[in-house]
Amino acid sequence: MMNNLTAPFRFDFVGSFLRPEPLKQARLDHENGILSQAQLKAVEDQAICDLVAKQKAAGYHVITDGEFRRSYWHLDFMWGFNGIERIELDHGYFFHGEETTHGSIKVTGKISGENHPFVEHFKFLKQFEDEHTVARQTIPAPAQLLAELFREDNGKNTLSVYPDFEELIQDIAGAYRTVIADLYRAGCQNIQFDDCTWGMFCDKKYWEARQSENVTIEEEAEKYLRLNNLAIEGKPSDLILTTHVCRGNYHSTWASSGGYAPIAPFLFANEHVDAYYLEFDDERSGGFEPLAYISDNKKVVLGLITSKSPILEDKELIKKRIFEAAKYIPLERLCLSPQCGFASCEIGNKLAEEEQWAKLALVKEIAEEIWK
Repeated sequence: MMNNLTAPFRFDFVGSFLRPEPLKQARLDHENGILSQAQLKAVEDQAICDLVAKQKAAGYHVITDGEFRRSYWHLDFMWGFNGIERIELDHGYFFHGEETTHGSIKVTGKISGENHPFVEHFKFLKQFEDEHTVARQTIPAPAQLLAELFREDNGKNTLSVYPDFEELIQDIAGAYRTVIADLYRAGCQNIQFDDCTWGMFCDKKYWEARQSENVTIEEEAEKYLRLNNLAIEGKPSDLILTTHVCRGNYHSTWASSGGYAPIAPFLFANEHVDAYYLEFDDERSGGFEPLAYISDNKKVVLGLITSKSPILEDKELIKKRIFEAAKYIPLERLCLSPQCGFASCEIGNKLAEEEQWAKLALVKEIAEEIWK
């Protein structure tokens, strides 16, 4: 039975939460062969039950599993596709002052989405949905998968398996459509595409460091936009599909900087999503002017509260910024959230669990005062 609640909500969050210590230990014990998969699942199940109870107690209308069954916000989902396997690279991504862990992906055959494990993960979460809450499934955007497939030496292997680039695009889109359809049949009404690919377009230095070929931002943006829209094509009308865009979130560090102006004519004007969750927590995100490109039927969730620091924002300053954004998009189409999750990877950001919940309490308090 479907829920009548429609995301995004006036006070909202992106999806991932700090992993509790028993869960971290259980994952480590499983990796070292001390715990079986069934034993690990039991710990994960209990941690998710506890998290959902806290989300509801905090008064939020969305529930997630906190991404508690994942190591990464993106790679675990990619590993769930047929035709893709897990690999470790010689190094990770180089964020501002910190290197990430080394996981990545490798194409081994035709990519497809049948029997994706995240569908079962969602079914577990779905049981906790009630008349006050809707269960959200967060997954990396198709563009993010494409970017990972061409990350450094990955590209050579990808092209050896898929010499026809258009076939690759169609197979990725088809795999996503399969998973989206399976999630919908499992009762999912709210899917969020997490997408950092657009962040690299916003950062000139980051873009130049990532690109080894002579391609323009416009060409790449059109390619990623087309792929995302192909994956969304034919989705049920009552399935809310949103996207979250940030510039990297790993152990309270970041990957890229720059305002949304270079991508606004593509992402904001033409991606077929219902809403955008956008990073605006510091000066790296630029101004609100690009919001003018958002088409009239879409909402924007302003990520004005940082998940990277335990320091609570000044409430009046956040209110002022919301009204500044309302110069470019009507206030009734705006919402508020942290700029990203609290633990995009299992290492988590540099704050305590009680500080995480204090951030969410502040989001709710501000939203209720703005949208009375």
